[in-house]
Amino acid sequence: MTGNTQLGLAAALGIATVVLLITWGKVHPFLSLILGSAVLGSVAGLAPEKTISSFTAGVGATVGSVGLLIALGAMIGGLLADSGGAQGLVGAVVARFTGRNLPWAMAGVASLVGIPLFFEVGVVLLVPIVLLVAARGDLPLLRIGIPALAGLSVLHGLVPPHPGPLVAIAALKADLVLTLLFGLLVAVPTVILAGPVYGGFISRYVDARPPRALLPDRALLTTAGAGEHERAPDGRPPSVGAAVATVLLPVALMLARAVGELTLDEGDRTRTVLDVVGTPVVALLAGVLVAMATLGAWVGRSREQVSASLSASLPPIAGILLIVAAGGGFKQTLIDAGVGKLVADAATGASLSPLLLGWLVAVGIRLATGSATVATITAAGIVAPLSAGLDRPTVALLALALGAGSLFFSHVNDAGFWLVKEYFGMTVRETILSWSVMETIISVVGLLGVLLLNAFV
Repeated sequence: MTGNTQLGLAAALGIATVVLLITWGKVHPFLSLILGSAVLGSVAGLAPEKTISSFTAGVGATVGSVGLLIALGAMIGGLLADSGGAQGLVGAVVARFTGRNLPWAMAGVASLVGIPLFFEVGVVLLVPIVLLVAARGDLPLLRIGIPALAGLSVLHGLVPPHPGPLVAIAALKADLVLTLLFGLLVAVPTVILAGPVYGGFISRYVDARPPRALLPDRALLTTAGAGEHERAPDGRPPSVGAAVATVLLPVALMLARAVGELTLDEGDRTRTVLDVVGTPVVALLAGVLVAMATLGAWVGRSREQVSASLSASLPPIAGILLIVAAGGGFKQTLIDAGVGKLVADAATGASLSPLLLGWLVAVGIRLATGSATVATITAAGIVAPLSAGLDRPTVALLALALGAGSLFFSHVNDAGFWLVKEYFGMTVRETILSWSVMETIISVVGLLGVLLLNAFV
């Protein structure tokens, strides 16, 4: 075989191994990515020791650059959930909106809550609120549920510190702050179209009926208002202002760094300070420390209770960290084998936009594996060499294109599909018409937003 043919076959077999092990063999993605890397290296002609060293180097680099951020983000999310801050934030916002405004309120709240929380955690927290709001407002469930799901999903796929965007940023060596800024710009119209707009449409045709055990009882519907919530089991709920400020603090610090880079001269003392505090690790660490006060000590929680929340937030993300780490190893094996350069040369010859290419690669892997994180990781490894010849804004947009592609058409091989189906009591067909189409809208609108930004930056 010629070199290019061999590399192409190696990439195809490596990815196929991962896909088949996850979808058919039901093997955990962590093990699937390890075995896929072994197949990739063998077929590409890498020596066994080189395959092993490439994989382990990728694992170490990914954990060092991404794992720390994921852990810190999970800690903020854990404190927000355990303190009652998430429920209080949701309740306070929806209490100020009624009727047609409720879907917009839920989309905004879910987007805000979705910044520090992983998608699955956000769903678990928001579903009871969605059911309660829909019942009180006498509205179709999906008219409230789809906006909430859209807000969570868009943030999960496009905005750091979620695993997918962080992995793409690390693999492409993109500017995290610039990616965050662009991601927020793309997220707003994406949430609007996939959330309140599509939710209002599909709720006319799909009548979601959640399990009876999840439905709010009559007492809840006739007593406390939507803005009130029960006392947290280990302290009083934090104020809405404190919860919002805590969630947005890391984002604000990173954006302040970006503003400093644009407006202040290099060497300026203020810019130097902003460069330090706006570093993602420092910004998220500051967020955790502030959360320990605003969502802990200041609302009557003891040091032991705060420590327990921080500890409990880490075990649920262990699987995510392992998948991300193994994905980083798979990505590095792709690069060291020369597959990335092969794709870059092919894209150059075909005059295909790197942004569109990255989105298409992520879409293909997402459809095959059902995992947005695996899709982002693998696609980032394949298109990483393309970033070498791109300017900083375009590299940041390429990371977002991968994130958008990783959300395309969630179906039966995605755990999120079944989570939504069961919580909302829908059939497979109804889940496809609502959830799967919503995810596709997010993916396509996200790509269009990326391409539009690319035309101006």
